[in-house]
Amino acid sequence: MKKDPSHRLVLSLIITLIILLGEVVGGLISNSIALLSDAGHVLTDSFALGLSLIAAKISRKPSDFRATFGYQRFGLLAAIINGLSLVAIAIFIFVESYHRFVSPSAIGTTVMLTVAAGGLFGNVAMALILGKGHEDLNIKSAWLHVIGDTLSSVGVIISGLIVLYTGWTYADPVAGIIIGTIIVMGGLRVVKEAAGIFLEMVPKGFDVEVIAQKISAFPEVMGIHDIHIWSLAHKNTAFSAHVWVHDQRLSDLETLRRNIEGLLRSMGINHILLQFECGECETNGLYCQMHISGESHDH
Repeated sequence: MKKDPSHRLVLSLIITLIILLGEVVGGLISNSIALLSDAGHVLTDSFALGLSLIAAKISRKPSDFRATFGYQRFGLLAAIINGLSLVAIAIFIFVESYHRFVSPSAIGTTVMLTVAAGGLFGNVAMALILGKGHEDLNIKSAWLHVIGDTLSSVGVIISGLIVLYTGWTYADPVAGIIIGTIIVMGGLRVVKEAAGIFLEMVPKGFDVEVIAQKISAFPEVMGIHDIHIWSLAHKNTAFSAHVWVHDQRLSDLETLRRNIEGLLRSMGINHILLQFECGECETNGLYCQMHISGESHDH
């Protein structure tokens, strides 16, 4: 049983909401679009952490008659919503930055820098709480969001220092545009990845022809067809195929099935359905009674 990461997500979410409140209030007081832009980034990160928390709970729910593959795709649906919200907020930031270029306004750099420094401290704390190098995708994605927020806080601090020491107020909307660009790139990446899984495209890193060649290399195999590779969720890949085999004993076929499954698992495929067909009977036009299916999946 894997350790439930929810407690780390809850603590990180609490810190994120505190940072969000501070940056919204500080941005309004200091009149800094960079700080408000970063607050928008923090808002989407709070959504991301909340969605990760939900996904961590749902992903542990076992499959049932209503969801035979499990409930992992609820997290993907939430990810698409989160990604689209990232793009919407980025558009708002771009519009506000444009207005600041057209009509520059005074910026309270003291409040701006104080709040941004507090945000940076909170983001570093969250990065340490979530850690790195973990296998849990939800925690990893949340950690990447926090790292992006940390970079945004650094950008706000740099722009605040430029305004403070040079008086060049355009540094504020420039920082807003940079932060907005980071946000929209992250949002589109999330939407693209989740949409690819929903459309059941071949997951990145898998080559159908190469897999077919490796399976066909087994001496017992005459050929393979009706190959399907798709993702049930991120890093949860499924595979199904019909395999033509020589006429052989059931015990030998079981050994072949285990060998093929071992090959597929070594590639990162964890849900496998193989249907064996007597290739010699097919080619001779004879009726074959050896029609065996093998199914395997890891939870």
